[in-house]
Amino acid sequence: MTDVRLNMAKVEAEAAARPRRRAGGFRTRERAAWGFVAPALIAIAVFFAVPVFAALLLSLTDFDIYALADLNNVRFIGLQNYERLFANPLFWGAMKNTGLFAVLGVPLSIAASLAAAVILNARVVKWRPLWRVIFFAPFVTTLVATAVLWNYLLHTRYGIINWAVSSLGLPPVDWLGQPGTSIPAILMFVVWKIFGYNMLIFLAVLQTVPDDLYEAARIDGAGAWKRFTNVTLPAIAPTLLLVSIISVASFFQLFAEPYVMTQGGPAQSTVTVLYFMYEEGFKWWNLGSASAVAFVLFVCILAVTLVQLAVAKRMGAYE
Repeated sequence: MTDVRLNMAKVEAEAAARPRRRAGGFRTRERAAWGFVAPALIAIAVFFAVPVFAALLLSLTDFDIYALADLNNVRFIGLQNYERLFANPLFWGAMKNTGLFAVLGVPLSIAASLAAAVILNARVVKWRPLWRVIFFAPFVTTLVATAVLWNYLLHTRYGIINWAVSSLGLPPVDWLGQPGTSIPAILMFVVWKIFGYNMLIFLAVLQTVPDDLYEAARIDGAGAWKRFTNVTLPAIAPTLLLVSIISVASFFQLFAEPYVMTQGGPAQSTVTVLYFMYEEGFKWWNLGSASAVAFVLFVCILAVTLVQLAVAKRMGAYE
């Protein structure tokens, strides 16, 4: 009887000790997990959170070239930078140009990328790896070099594009010298430059769509377009949303293309918000105003992204 009681007491003691060991093990794993992610969190804090917070404070001051020499020249002016910004017609012109780039460029780039991905995903296409490299090559090519090349392609007298236009019996077009054609000319270059990256994303997700779905659609009598709209698009809807968000952010941050190709001209027709911010900060040295432009741009991108997410959720693109 005594042995039975001793065994029961031993079992109860072991049972009482198990939760403590389990809790201790959980705390150990939690500490290990924080240890693994700590370097990334520190890097994010040092190189992202702290600079963003500093820029926000900077946008509330009159920080300029004189403050670089002596920080005592910095004054806190509240929201005056934002008030001056919203009263500046050049800023609203840059916003209009940026919106035009985004409204025209995002659908064009997504359509070109998706079309190329669908074509390369077809089994009848030969040398698919070679075509992938050719289509992706512009994305990894130096932007300045390709922009200069496109300047020659768009040249009024010697450009290949105007040679093709002239062969149709039409007069040559001053693509980069007229306000009405400068944005379309830059858009042609930007879409050609970036569509290969989105193409690879679409191509990767297209290869995950089960062939059984296409086979079932064929049996039901669906043609190529019906299969694309009823099978392909619903299957890649989350990826389509991701690409659209990335594309909107990219077109809202256009800078190098108009800077190299037109320097914001002609008649300020290609000045984007980022180009305007660059001039405010590094041409006129109004660094406080430039920081305000950056935060206005951030709010615009955030607002458009939230709208995209709301529309996609209502359409069932993601849960």
